[in-house]
Formats: sequence, C-alpha cells, structure tokens
Amino acid sequence: MIGNDIVDLSEAQRASNWQRPRFLKKLFSEAEQHYIKTSHNPFVMVWRLWSMKEASYKLYTQLNPSRFYNPKEFQCSIKGNKGTVRFKDFKCYLETKTTSNYIISEARLEPNKLTSTIVKFSTTSHKEQSAVLKSKLLNRFGIEYHLKKREFNIPFLSNGKDNFNISLTHHGNYGAYAIA
Repeated sequence: MIGNDIVDLSEAQRASNWQRPRFLKKLFSEAEQHYIKTSHNPFVMVWRLWSMKEASYKLYTQLNPSRFYNPKEFQCSIKGNKGTVRFKDFKCYLETKTTSNYIISEARLEPNKLTSTIVKFSTTSHKEQSAVLKSKLLNRFGIEYHLKKREFNIPFLSNGKDNFNISLTHHGNYGAYAIA
C-alpha cells in the first residue's frame, strides 16, 4: 500500500490564498499551525503538511475504501524530511522531498525511502496530464499490465495474475506515480 501527493509550488503560489482567515484553522491542527507559524518558510510548510495529509488519505482509503473530507483529523508530526500521520487508529510513515519547484510526500505503513517517479508536464490540460502520467507508469511495466480501479476509483496495476497498489498525483506542471 502506498499514497503520494505532489504540490507545484508555483501553482500553489498563484492559485491559493492560504493566509486568508480560517484557512489554517479549517485544515490544520494546533500543532500543525505551530509548525507553520514557527517555520522559516510558512508557505512551504503549509504545502508540505497538505501533501502529507493527501498522501496519507490515499493510503488510508486503500485500506478502508471510502470517500470523505476531513483533513484536519489527519494529524501530522514532522522530524526532518520524515514524518508520521495519524487518523483515528491509523498511523503511517511519510518521507517528503522539497525542491524549488515542488513538494512531494509519500506515505507507507512502514518507514521507507521515497520511490515516487516525478514527471514534468509539457501541457497544462488536466486530462492530458493524467494520460501522460498513466502512460509513463504503464511504459515502465510493459504491455501486459493494465491500469484498473477498485471501488471509489482507487487505482492499481494488474496483469490478470499479479496486482500492484499504486498512487498517482499531479498538480500544476508536475506529476508523480509510486508503486507499492
């Protein structure tokens, strides 16, 4: 099982207003707001925490197929480029990489190194980006594998015999896929 999430920092800067009233309180716990307020770069910290929550949510929904919106309850703890997220009795481990262009977080049930493959898009079309990302994933595995979806549109790879849990993400000019 794996979850990942990427945030294009230029797109986040352009399209979001994370400093508006109630934004932080709606999405982040008191401890997470403290991370943001004491960070040398609050903007980057906001999007790091968001990517951790999203990656964890994707992992959680692989284990518990459902759809819901409750980011504040996915509680992040950070230590260096690693972290944990807890939600109810669920706990996962994350690794995050921050570049000048993007932030990517990857969630697993056991601590592990980041394995997501990053894709830089040449198109801004959301539909085309999805197609490019899926094509790159399938090219890595070969023609005998197919991208399928479980309940609630949770993706996985299958060749009819073997199944692999995957996670796909894209935002702005960047995308990534990860294979469990």
